Amino acid sequence: MDARQLKWIYLFVLSLIWGSSFILIKRGLVGLTAIQVGSFRIIFAGLFLLIIGFKSLKKISRHQWKYIALTSVFGTGIPAFFFAIAETQVDSSIVAILNSLTPLNTLVLGILFFGLQFQQKQVIGVFIGLVGCLLLVLSGASAHPGQNYYYVLLVVIATLCYAVNVNLIKKHLSDLNSLSITTGNFAVLLLPALIILSTTDIGQKIHFETAQHSILFVMILGVLGTGIANVVFFKLIQMSSPVFATSVTYLIPIVAFFWGLLDNEMLTPIQFFGAFVILIGVYLSAKK
Repeated sequence: MDARQLKWIYLFVLSLIWGSSFILIKRGLVGLTAIQVGSFRIIFAGLFLLIIGFKSLKKISRHQWKYIALTSVFGTGIPAFFFAIAETQVDSSIVAILNSLTPLNTLVLGILFFGLQFQQKQVIGVFIGLVGCLLLVLSGASAHPGQNYYYVLLVVIATLCYAVNVNLIKKHLSDLNSLSITTGNFAVLLLPALIILSTTDIGQKIHFETAQHSILFVMILGVLGTGIANVVFFKLIQMSSPVFATSVTYLIPIVAFFWGLLDNEMLTPIQFFGAFVILIGVYLSAKK
């Protein structure tokens, strides 16, 4: 199978895994705090990756570790906590849709800081995506007054972090295999995550069945949705382009939306329209 076919398979698999991540976060929040969900997600992914990829750390040269540290913070550390915090106030399907801003932000930051070439229609796509985002957020805030839509700012910041991450990998770590990058990321994050978790009341919660079920969901999220998925994602970045790799966010909202339906989440007609506008903007911005 050639690289052109393989990259589409990677894209499809990632959409299924990451599209399911938002409902797993929601399930984790039933018995845990957002900080505990984020910490456990990093810890489970880190332990899994160190088991399977510890030897791959030898391939990381000394000068590359600074970029490994940066991509660990932007690609996993900040988003792991921000997405969990956002879902304490906003439906998981809305968070998944807003995650679609990642390719737009990848394009903008790539143009501003990484020398990425662009066309006029891509810039138009960015503005269309932003209009869709505003429609989605404003209509959601009016339709669901019980939800605090200021928390969507955390999702937007997380997508900016993802955008920095993919551009850094493409520019500075393209010669390093994906397992080395992913394992290095979590080798950097594991100890801080353990320290953060130890400052919470997890010692008291661990004995309750609700918390144990939540930890199980977060373990699945950490191993599959973070550990394995990141290996595939970094491979996809290296074999394609930053904007193509982040176009996985076209499909993530579709998967997340169906999970949301099963969990009694429903979008208003205006929110559907806003989501559609976002995807149009993402499509235009990702076209060559």
